[in-house]
Amino acid sequence: MENSKAVENKSDQKIQLVKGEFTPSQASEVINALIDQKINYHKIENIQMWEKDHSTDQEPLKKRIKELENEKEVARKFIADLKAKGKKLTMDGTIILKAID
Repeated sequence: MENSKAVENKSDQKIQLVKGEFTPSQASEVINALIDQKINYHKIENIQMWEKDHSTDQEPLKKRIKELENEKEVARKFIADLKAKGKKLTMDGTIILKAID
């Protein structure tokens, strides 16, 4: 019970999503899964918004999907280069949640 009170009083929370050493194949799987999930989230959000209101501006979500697809390609090239050099890599991904008014 004491822990839940401590969390309630905080204005932010950190979630360590990814941390450690990975082979290029492992890193590729993790990055692709994370980005694909976020892309799918935006696609579903876009459909839901359109179903509620057919005049909804879909461009902001389409733009964000394209940005994520581009980031995925950048990561793919970077990881492929490391794989070709026989290297491993580290990843560190923290999500920070902050309360806003």
